[in-house]
Amino acid sequence: MSRIGKMPIPVPEGVTVEIAPGNRVTVKGPKGELTRTFSPEMQIDLVDGQLIVKRPSDERMHRALHGLTRALLANMVTGVTQGYRKDLEIRGMGYRADVVDGRLIIQVGYSHPVEFVPPPGITFEVGRSGRNISVQGVDKELVGLIAAKIRDVRPPEPYKGKGIRYVGEWVRQKAGKAGRVA
Repeated sequence: MSRIGKMPIPVPEGVTVEIAPGNRVTVKGPKGELTRTFSPEMQIDLVDGQLIVKRPSDERMHRALHGLTRALLANMVTGVTQGYRKDLEIRGMGYRADVVDGRLIIQVGYSHPVEFVPPPGITFEVGRSGRNISVQGVDKELVGLIAAKIRDVRPPEPYKGKGIRYVGEWVRQKAGKAGRVA
């Protein structure tokens, strides 16, 4: 039995879960609403305020889907109750970000500013210094995807460390030219 898949998912108060035919699950909570369709082979039940995922057999594909389905359901419940957040930081002289009318505008050394229009359910926050970006939303997958796209605008380079990186991300510094005399 899958260690992850067999764990029940507690549904907190204020969260409603609807399971429609074809394993279309809708989770509504204080922060928003998420809907996802899961594999019809998995059996999803709401019993005594807990979501339980069962698999039909011990076939390899069913074992993989069992843990995946449970993890995605748990992420949906966590998203509508607490939400998700990814923090990025900008390093480099003159590099900065700003939020204008909900859109994120980044200036990172290009001849033009780079603009991000948030998809529905995503919000941006920028710190007072203009160097810290926060991506927030209820869908874990979408928050991570948008944060990765922002990072890809100017990934950290290994010589000076300039660029956009996740908070806490460590970038290995290279020495540069070996024959250089100081």
